[in-house]
Amino acid sequence: MDLDLVRKVKDYQRSAEAIRVVSETAIALLAGISGAGKDTIKNKLLQSADFRDIVSYTTRAPRENNGTWEVDGINYHFVSKEAISKLLDAHAFIEAKLVHEDIYGTSIEEVKQADVEHKIALTDIDVQGIDEYKDISKNVIAIFLVPPDHTTWLARLKKRYATQAEFEAEWPKRRESAIHELSHALEVPYYHFVINDDLERAATITDKIAHKDSDTFNRGDDEARLRAHDLLDAIERAV
Repeated sequence: MDLDLVRKVKDYQRSAEAIRVVSETAIALLAGISGAGKDTIKNKLLQSADFRDIVSYTTRAPRENNGTWEVDGINYHFVSKEAISKLLDAHAFIEAKLVHEDIYGTSIEEVKQADVEHKIALTDIDVQGIDEYKDISKNVIAIFLVPPDHTTWLARLKKRYATQAEFEAEWPKRRESAIHELSHALEVPYYHFVINDDLERAATITDKIAHKDSDTFNRGDDEARLRAHDLLDAIERAV
């Protein structure tokens, strides 16, 4: 990774325009460990006209997930390091981060368009990115999706890889990321936890939280937090 590009990401400062757009737009952000079902829940919600997908930029190459290749402009804007360097220079992002030697960023224009259309801006993002949004506006809604248990999570995760050898090569990195994201989400007070044990149920709850439905939005999620703690304990014990 080019050290100058790493420095640009590390030192990135959001613009006044980015702060204004985030403060004025209804935003729901989906977090969760790999295999929690973020894409599935997001795609389910996007069937409603109330939401607009916020497509992030990334320097990583498209991936094949469950036999389907990611599509430029739909899953991500796949761009070169040179292109993302220019976007960083132009302060075009609300937030930008380095993840596993690839750069990710959410553009101001993507979120602004959701506000223009009077829709809820929706995207999946890691906990670091959510922190940056919450620093701008406390009204941003953060939802953490949790697999029902360790066995189910491992089964979902393994489906992403063509062979057992590929999974085993990636496992240490995935395990470390899962521990970090779960630990962080459980430490801060602003996440709404949703157990993704049934797609329809999880999508319905997530939709109500995103719309700030009073009965769901203000209801405690103690059971979901306990199961998130149990999952974290199981992952930490796994080798």
